[in-house]
Amino acid sequence: MHKNKTDLAAGLANDMGVRRFGVVNWLGTWTLARREVLRFMNVWSQTIMGPLVNAGLFLLIFTIAIGPLRGDVMGVPFMEFLAPGILTMTVIQNAFANTSSSIASAKVGGNIVDTLMPPLSALELLVGYIAGAVARGMIVAVVITIGAVWLIGMPVTHPVWALTFVVLGSIMMGALGMVAAVFANKFDQLSAISNFLVTPLAFLSGTFYSIESLPKFLQTLCHWNPFFYIIDGVRFGTLGISDSTPWLGLTVVLCSAAAILMLVWYWLKIGYRMKA
Repeated sequence: MHKNKTDLAAGLANDMGVRRFGVVNWLGTWTLARREVLRFMNVWSQTIMGPLVNAGLFLLIFTIAIGPLRGDVMGVPFMEFLAPGILTMTVIQNAFANTSSSIASAKVGGNIVDTLMPPLSALELLVGYIAGAVARGMIVAVVITIGAVWLIGMPVTHPVWALTFVVLGSIMMGALGMVAAVFANKFDQLSAISNFLVTPLAFLSGTFYSIESLPKFLQTLCHWNPFFYIIDGVRFGTLGISDSTPWLGLTVVLCSAAAILMLVWYWLKIGYRMKA
């Protein structure tokens, strides 16, 4: 009799949507996050070494072509000024690529159901994917920072600020990558979003220059670009200089990340462009 009552209670709980593993599916969320990390680590030569080589080539080319002829920028040597910009650009591109490629591959391959069917809420799915983006961004950031400190003597004046903007930038770009993947039905569409939106916004956000050198109307446009605040924040964290106050940058990046995360959470909740 007691057993029958227990089974009945369990059945009623399931009907009412109460999950037997508690309010949060910690194991499921951890498993998804672990899968996302292992996915890019299994091809580390492409996902980690490739971006690092590209960042090194940027620094090498600018050193050879411009370095000896360019004076100080904002009171620091040009190569030191350039390093945080290249570091941040590489981080945000990798965070974007991690979530966008993961979801797009699942959609194109027809196995997105393997992610949607497990007992994971929209928030748990979001956390799992974003954790992978942050992990990839952090790995890239740490390795590039070590190389920049060793090769060109780049300082790390405010490490907490630098870490904060790297993490927030990875979160924002990971969420933006999910937005792109939700819209894209094939890899060509995803590449177009990356090439014509993400890359130009990253290049035109003070990566290679101080926005003080731009005309006033372009400076105004830069201040509306959240990518600028990520790059500027990391530059403040490393060099101690910036085009805007770090608190303003923190506010803009936090608000931008929160808005994109809320949008993605809602889309995951209703299965927008993901469920058949």
